[in-house]
Amino acid sequence: MLFRVLQLVYFMAPAYLANMAPPFVRYWKGWNRPISRRWLGAHKTVLGFAAGVLAATLVTFVQWLVGWSGSIVAYDDWAVLGVLFGTGAMAGDCAKSFFKRRLGVEPGRPWIPFDQLDFVLGALVFVGTRVTLAWADVLVILLLSFCGHILVNHLGYWLGVRDTRW
Repeated sequence: MLFRVLQLVYFMAPAYLANMAPPFVRYWKGWNRPISRRWLGAHKTVLGFAAGVLAATLVTFVQWLVGWSGSIVAYDDWAVLGVLFGTGAMAGDCAKSFFKRRLGVEPGRPWIPFDQLDFVLGALVFVGTRVTLAWADVLVILLLSFCGHILVNHLGYWLGVRDTRW
């Protein structure tokens, strides 16, 4: 069971790092235009989206280099997997922000469990075209991601990378 959990975390690593990349672009002093201030809010930016896709692609490249025989998917097409993980994670996050804005939830305010699972669901939908997971695997991914997201965001807040704990 523990081995399977490690496999699933390794598999989802590109989506996890894609989700963590956008907050770091706030340090970029150059152009960083919002995707749609009206529909997603000012904090969802083109550069943040691109950083997420790039981070996921870099992680899948490293996974391909490592070549772990216990991995769930072959990383021979690492670039496609990276783009799917990154685009899915960022699209899931944007979709959540769209609904969050429509319902009047302010940026930075917690919206549990959507804040924790948006990027995971997006990544799973996009990567689902390349790999088939059992329902039990998906449930384990969702549970680990939910708990891990809360822990990582609190750590990011404490380190000063994030403005809010959520």
